[in-house]
Amino acid sequence: MEGQPVTALKATTASKAARSAVRRSAVAVAALAAGAALALSGCSAGQISQTAQEVSAVNGNSVNVGAVALRDVRILLPQSEEYTNAKGGKALLAFSAINAGPAQTDELSSITTDLGTVTITPSDATLAPGRTLVAGGPQAVRQSAPTSSAAPTSSAAPTSSSAPTSSSAPQAATSAPKPAASGAEPILVEIDGLTKDITPGLTYPVTFNFKEAGTVLVNIPVDANSAVRK
Repeated sequence: MEGQPVTALKATTASKAARSAVRRSAVAVAALAAGAALALSGCSAGQISQTAQEVSAVNGNSVNVGAVALRDVRILLPQSEEYTNAKGGKALLAFSAINAGPAQTDELSSITTDLGTVTITPSDATLAPGRTLVAGGPQAVRQSAPTSSAAPTSSAAPTSSSAPTSSSAPQAATSAPKPAASGAEPILVEIDGLTKDITPGLTYPVTFNFKEAGTVLVNIPVDANSAVRK
């Protein structure tokens, strides 16, 4: 009878020690879990920050339709007073259209958008196999247009005393370089009578209609370059 209180005291002490050990174990597990969470969040933050600094090498959008590949499709930033990208004004559309087909010639029939009326210059935008239509600024089209290099030869024609010069005139005319020889046909694509302001950071739906490849809708961004293209 006298040993019973001692046994109860030992049992109580053992129970408290067990509960204390369990609490210490739980605290240790919680600390390890918290450390692992911090480590994972730190790694994740590093990956996000590195990815955020990556910039696409291409400004515009890209899509394929039939044998035609549209690349770097975008709206150019305002280049002059003529192209303002403001409501009621005019904007320039830039892209490359490559006919990857082996034999069939295609044609860019039209481009439509709710932004305004799209004009293609020249209107005959034929796309032969292996050829590329390159839409950009007006300077590229003017540079590729047939020059009046034949005019000096015609002025030399009245000088009948120099007969050999008249024979050399056809040679000068035929030796003038043609844009088709380079494999790229420059065109000018303008969006006139803009129905809204065109703002960088947004995309705008534009539909390309090809005679053979068909129709494709492209969501087009505004040129990502901060500098004005010339």
